[in-house]
Amino acid sequence: MLPQQLEFSPTRDAEVFALAPAAPAVFLLRGAEPGSEPYVSKTANLRRRLQRLLGPAEERSRKLNLRERVSRIEYALTGSAFESQLVLYKVLREHFPASYALRLRLRPAPLVKLHMSNPYPRASVTTHLGGGRSGSLYYGPFPSRIAAEKLANDSLDFFKFRRCVEDLEPDPAFPGCIYSEMKMCLAPCFKGCTDEQYAAETERVRQFFESRGQSLVRELETEREHASTNLEFEYAAALHARLEKLQPVLSQLPEIVRRIEELHGLMIQPSSQPESVVFFRLEAACLSDPITFSLKQEAGKPHSMEARVEQALAATPPMATCSRRETSEHLAILKRWYYQSSKTGELFLSEPNGDLPMRRVVRGISRVFRGEKPAPDLSESARDYWVNRGREAERNSPENQGGGSSL
Repeated sequence: MLPQQLEFSPTRDAEVFALAPAAPAVFLLRGAEPGSEPYVSKTANLRRRLQRLLGPAEERSRKLNLRERVSRIEYALTGSAFESQLVLYKVLREHFPASYALRLRLRPAPLVKLHMSNPYPRASVTTHLGGGRSGSLYYGPFPSRIAAEKLANDSLDFFKFRRCVEDLEPDPAFPGCIYSEMKMCLAPCFKGCTDEQYAAETERVRQFFESRGQSLVRELETEREHASTNLEFEYAAALHARLEKLQPVLSQLPEIVRRIEELHGLMIQPSSQPESVVFFRLEAACLSDPITFSLKQEAGKPHSMEARVEQALAATPPMATCSRRETSEHLAILKRWYYQSSKTGELFLSEPNGDLPMRRVVRGISRVFRGEKPAPDLSESARDYWVNRGREAERNSPENQGGGSSL
């Protein structure tokens, strides 16, 4: 897992410290006794950290000192905080399978879930990525549960989709709820619609999330044009008002929020190697191992940067299929990086046809290599909006005000 190794002995500590690079790294210290628990961590300066942990112990100091217990040092140099986090996750997962999530403080990413296996599907917000056999669909990741609930509620206001959480047994004698009285639900609970009508509404909701809202925009625009052609100006004005109401919801939707199985892309991070950057492929929300991409032009290689990137990605072996638990953990790491207010590196998501936006990728490589920040765009504004809204809502939540909470 960690490619570099140094044998350690207290009698030759100065030599070992001199060999250790003064650079960011993830490292592991193995004990001299068989079966002893390793020490795993990350650091911004490997040499300085080893000197503190393995140097001569200071008298009457409470600082951790492993000088007499360590026999070998293993490490991997990293070029960014994201790479350090991902490598640390994989090392801890290998050596501490029962406690690595707690050690990393991994918080599962909030997702919007469509319960498609239910006879009358509904939407909810969850942090648990269930098995694929259930048929449920997941969309995310969101910066917080508050943000996910806000988007789900605002989006469902445009549909007659049920909000209740019970498993329905339709009964014409059932009185219904406030949503059915307000004509905001088809009311399958008391047979207010046929099963076919509710299935058609469910498909509209699914298409809304699949297309990031564009299916509803096209639907309303088409209906508005039809109403105008038929001189139904009042109805056309009402549809135009709905479109205006929809735009703020869609404009604040983070770019990364997609169906989990369709969350593909390429992340670019600085490299610990000179004249290089590091790629991380993103396939169905799973992250690959780091792929070092050299910026130097080599003989016999294509001159176009786009062609070189495509060739480098094609040469990497196919990614192994992630379990649902691994996918959830990769999402948590990705969400932690993406929603930071200030971060290193850039992420480019695949286009609807599955291709990467190669021109943007090439420009992103240049910016990451030079240490420049990307120009602010809509996705950055949306991310900041939802982060701020989530923090504000959490501060004002009943739990933080001393009251109870209910869902």
